[in-house]
Amino acid sequence: MSDDDGPRMFQDQLAEKVRPFIDLVDDMRSIGIDKELPLPAIAVVGDQSSGKSSVLEFLSGVTLPRGTGIVTRCPLLLKLCNDRTVKWDAVISYGEKYRHEFEEPSEVVRHVEQAQNSLAGKGVGICDDLITLKITSSTVCDLSLIDLPGIARVAVKGQPDDIGVQIKNLIMKFIKNKITIILAVVPCNVDIATTEALKMAQEVDPEGTRTMAILTKPDLIDPGAEKNVLEIVHNKVIVLNMGYVIVKCRGQKKIDENMSITRAIEEELENIIMLLYLFSGQCGSIGGPPSI
Repeated sequence: MSDDDGPRMFQDQLAEKVRPFIDLVDDMRSIGIDKELPLPAIAVVGDQSSGKSSVLEFLSGVTLPRGTGIVTRCPLLLKLCNDRTVKWDAVISYGEKYRHEFEEPSEVVRHVEQAQNSLAGKGVGICDDLITLKITSSTVCDLSLIDLPGIARVAVKGQPDDIGVQIKNLIMKFIKNKITIILAVVPCNVDIATTEALKMAQEVDPEGTRTMAILTKPDLIDPGAEKNVLEIVHNKVIVLNMGYVIVKCRGQKKIDENMSITRAIEEELENIIMLLYLFSGQCGSIGGPPSI
């Protein structure tokens, strides 16, 4: 048995016990039981352009619709299922009858956009109806999350004047549930106290017992502001029992260069290893960084 077999065996056994419960909750939600009975969930909330889509892409390993303005126009239940016997497979379903299975990760954006256009109409409107995207792969973890529309402050051309209120009402419908974990996505380069995502989370979870903040875009922190970000990460600004996590996803330049999500993750791991090595103070004594 190799050193990796023990943790992998534990992970497999845990997944076997947990996955049936995740599937049960998702199936109950798909038939509308959540309208009568609160169901546990993980809801992803963020201001527009906060990096929410990039976080979900790193978790799922596939590219999701992105752009400026309102990109997520319907709640998206992202069901990730680990299966070492399946290379990659996806099923998208919405409405009462629509269900489509496909095997190309590159088709995700088209199918999600098609679903949103069908439910919310073409344009910039939003809809409360749930889209379910189930991804089965050997590289994902067993996890289900609900992606919610980005919080908008100002209506743009083609949007109703109360679009911001509509989005907030939709988000509140999910996060007010006391057994919902809130993943609040917040960019590192903004004043955390002004972010609408954390403000809404505090309204329904004032003690911070079920909120976790995901800090994005650390490469955009203004020089000299690093100390302020560390204060946040150390839970000294807005206290959250579940704490803070910093992630660095693909920037727009890397996306334009068609860098794959897999390669972006590998590059970030290389950077982390290099930083850990430098901070350990071993470079001078050994004569160079370790091979990666």
